[in-house]
Amino acid sequence: MVAVYLDIGSNIDRELNIQSCVDELQNKFPDIVFSKAYESEAFGFTGDAFINLSAGFETDLSYLELQQFFKYIENQHARKKTKTKFISRTLDIDILLYGGEILHPDYDVPRAEILKFPFVLFPLAEIAADVVHPEQKKTIATLANESKLDKNSITELPDFPKLNIQSSLIEKN
Repeated sequence: MVAVYLDIGSNIDRELNIQSCVDELQNKFPDIVFSKAYESEAFGFTGDAFINLSAGFETDLSYLELQQFFKYIENQHARKKTKTKFISRTLDIDILLYGGEILHPDYDVPRAEILKFPFVLFPLAEIAADVVHPEQKKTIATLANESKLDKNSITELPDFPKLNIQSSLIEKN
């Protein structure tokens, strides 16, 4: 089994798409945990604000099998694929960490966005504080504590998403 951490985001029908994704992930991975959800302004383009959250679970699926499954979920939510990186999205599911694997240059794992964006790093730190970043050789909590990223640029969304009884939001200490 390998520990996997995701970033989930949307800025089109945000609540509907995020909730649907969370429900699908809970069905597939019953022991999944989620960070709190956060709202942040669109980055790199003018658009509606995003909701992002992190998720973590263990699986015996390969990286490629997971990628295929997540692309299927994105497509079910009418995700349009374009070459443009920064655009509005119905749903975006990115694998941030796949165990301790470094899959560069073929795949962006560990995902570079962990160190670039507060809406990725800080939710991840809620559920993966003690996980060591395979390239930085520091825990996610240490990276978050040492980060110069602006934590005030993300706003917690209380009581969202709704989780089934098997999963729970990680409470902040």
